[in-house]
Parts: sequence; C-alpha cells; structure tokens
Amino acid sequence: MNTKDSKVTEGGLNVTLTIRLLMHGKKGETVKKMREESGARINISEGSCPERIVTITGPTDAIFKAFSMIALKFEEDINASMTNSTVTSKPPVTLRLVVPASQCGSLIGKGGSKIKEIRESTGAQVQVAGDMLPNSTERAVTISGTPDAIIQCVKQICVVMLESPPKGATIPYRPKPASAPIIFAGGQAFTIQGQYAIPHPDLTKLHQLAMQHPPFTPLGQTTPGFPGLDATTPTSSHELTIPNDLIGCIIGRQGSKINEIRQMSGAQIKIANATEGSGERQVTITGSPANISLAQYLINAR
Repeated sequence: MNTKDSKVTEGGLNVTLTIRLLMHGKKGETVKKMREESGARINISEGSCPERIVTITGPTDAIFKAFSMIALKFEEDINASMTNSTVTSKPPVTLRLVVPASQCGSLIGKGGSKIKEIRESTGAQVQVAGDMLPNSTERAVTISGTPDAIIQCVKQICVVMLESPPKGATIPYRPKPASAPIIFAGGQAFTIQGQYAIPHPDLTKLHQLAMQHPPFTPLGQTTPGFPGLDATTPTSSHELTIPNDLIGCIIGRQGSKINEIRQMSGAQIKIANATEGSGERQVTITGSPANISLAQYLINAR
C-alpha cells in the first residue's frame, strides 16, 4: 500500500505507525492480553529501570484499540487506589508519549495553534516538554484526561505524526536505571532526574503504606516511620539480622531482588557472609534515614 495517498478510513488511518510511551512498573499479563485483543505489536523495553518504554506498532486502529485498553487499565488502577484513599477528586489518567523532537513542532503548530485545537476538540490536557529527554532527540508529550479524551487525543496526534514524519535521524530515549535520589513531599515520592523531580508512583505507594503503619517494626527493631525527610540528611547506617532461611528471598535470583531494593531505596545494602554455627546473617544498610527506612520497608515486604 502506498502510504503517500493513504486516505483516512473509517475508524482510523490504514497505515502502520509506531507510538512510543513511557510507563512505570511491570504489566506483563496485561500486555499479553492487550496484544491479543488489539492486534498491535506491543514491546516493553527491558532493563532494571523503573521507567519502561512501551512501543506500540500496527495499523492505526490497532494502536487506538491498544491505547483505549491502556487508558482504561490506568483508570481502573486509579479507581482501585481511590477506594481506600481520602482523596475526593479523581485524578485524570495520564500517559506520557515519547515523540521525536522534529515532529513536536507540527504537533504544537504555528504559535501553538495545533496543540490548542487538539486540547479543545478532545478535552484532554496535552503538554509538550520544552527539553529533550536525556541523551536523545525525543521529547515527552504528556496527555491527561478521561480515557475517552485520551483516545481522541492519541488519534489526532497519530494524524499529525503521519502527516509530518520525523526529519533526520532520531536518537531514541532510553531510560536510565534509577540511582536517582528520592525525596518525599506532600505524601508523594519523587525521584530526581537532572533538574526535575519526577513523581514515582511505586515509591509513593510504599511511602503511603509506610505512613499508614507507623512505626513499622523491622524484624524486632523499632525505628520511627519515615523521619522528617530531607534530601540533605547525613548518611547513617543501620544493621539488621535476617535468618538464613529468609535471606534467599531477599537476595533473589542472581541478586535481582536485592538490586531492586537497592535501586528503589537508594540505600547501600551489604549482606555479611554466613558465620559458622549461626542461623542468621548480618545486613548493613547505609544511606540517609529516608533511604534506610525505605530499604527496611522493602526488605520486610519481601
């Protein structure tokens, strides 16, 4: 099929398109279902980053189907998280697309005319980041609104991307593993990336859980819940003893779990070698009080 003269068909454009999306967390099962139901190719970047790039490729109607499933899944997650929270206003569903910077101009339009038109006709909020994502020529485009508004918005963005293909070579954004410092503010966790604080939903959940059970008692030791969190708190260290038969589930296969805990908490964690005749191992956690309490929380959660 010649894409040059492709007409807009009912339900979408009949050309293959690739849309990239930034997401947090692992949604393996969900993705499998989305692939089957939408008919789109959906790939998730590998790696130990909390941020994953989700690449959705297919005819536009398959892309729209995949997006509507993603938006509805996100809405379910929001509803689920609201059932036991005190928040009365429902936060919108938010998706972050990754778009080559060379296409962002067309998306914004002359004097912002195109993006304004998209906002007004779909009712979704659309924001194009001013800066490119680190080490790439791509920008984040954040869309938020109701699932329906988001789908309408994605449709319009697809049209723009098809009408003005990227110019020159695109250096794709690859998320970096998070060794980023973490701050907590207003009950939310943020990781610092460059000069921005990025909300971190997984850590926020942990933080809220930890706040609901203060002070959690890690393996027979009492420490207050999250201390007054302050990015400049001095480093301190904390020791735990963990029974040998539990150490395996904390370390994980080839150290995968312990690395995850190190990454999410930002703390350094050393596990001493087993000593003869002792049924437990010494674990030393070093970092700011915030990092330590988060690491303890994650270890206890294991």
